[in-house]
Amino acid sequence: MKHKFNLVFFSLVILTSFSFSQPILERYNNLGKMYVAEFSSAPFPHLERDNGHKYDNKSFPKEEHYNDSSVAIFIPKNFEQKFETNFVVYFHGWNNNIDSACAQFNLIEQFSESNKNAIFIFPEGPKNSPDSFGGKLEQKDGLKNLINDIVKFLLEKGEINSSKVGNIILAGHSGAFRVISFCLMRGGLTKNISDVILFDALYAHTEKYAYWIDNFNGRFINIYTNDGGTKSETENLMDDLVGWEIPYFQTDESKLKIDDLTNNRLIFIHSDLSHNEVIAKRNQFYKFLKTSKVGEK
Repeated sequence: MKHKFNLVFFSLVILTSFSFSQPILERYNNLGKMYVAEFSSAPFPHLERDNGHKYDNKSFPKEEHYNDSSVAIFIPKNFEQKFETNFVVYFHGWNNNIDSACAQFNLIEQFSESNKNAIFIFPEGPKNSPDSFGGKLEQKDGLKNLINDIVKFLLEKGEINSSKVGNIILAGHSGAFRVISFCLMRGGLTKNISDVILFDALYAHTEKYAYWIDNFNGRFINIYTNDGGTKSETENLMDDLVGWEIPYFQTDESKLKIDDLTNNRLIFIHSDLSHNEVIAKRNQFYKFLKTSKVGEK
């Protein structure tokens, strides 16, 4: 199994080397179909960022950073229409955007290689801004409204044949912790969320994750680093789980086995990598998706 994962990672490196100069709508034609559409239910624009955002004595105006309602929708070549549709929803971190994150972290390549019967959704967040605000996705039924609009879009395009929503995997890097936590608490589709994947992202709003862990049965994966700023909060959550007598699995990434990802529900992975390497350096997103029960064939 380890040999197989290494081969997949090598193939992703080759694919990515050709991706940076191509527009996102053309970049992944060999892997499936990419749409980039605008929705009123997308995170932005939002009233709380009408005047932009200030951080570290720098200004991030609305027009450049909070006025993009784009959502990338990727349908893999092997996708099969079923009675219900599964989704993988990904959120980028600070100072990033849909296009740059897809290219930098091999997101579409890793998703495609996982061979999941699901559709990949990537809403634009605070664009190229040091900000974790989730916009409309922090509001009641925010996730539900967005998914409903995407479902209507896909039905009109003939890409799906049912409006029923199946399982949803939420994943994100760094500053994505905030929007994911609100999706869990008030997004309107909490019962559909099967997996939560945090890439060095547990900075705060931990009580929302703890509530979901205690009240729902989804798989939780948190990979964290020494210097990414999430180690202390992650260790605090593990201490709480001990106190609440909720079992979990913890390991160093160097010792991680595929069975660890399939046989455990709450998984904490300490990595020796840097903050930006925990998504794709070791093909982590692929491994975490591959071992999910969502969209199995």
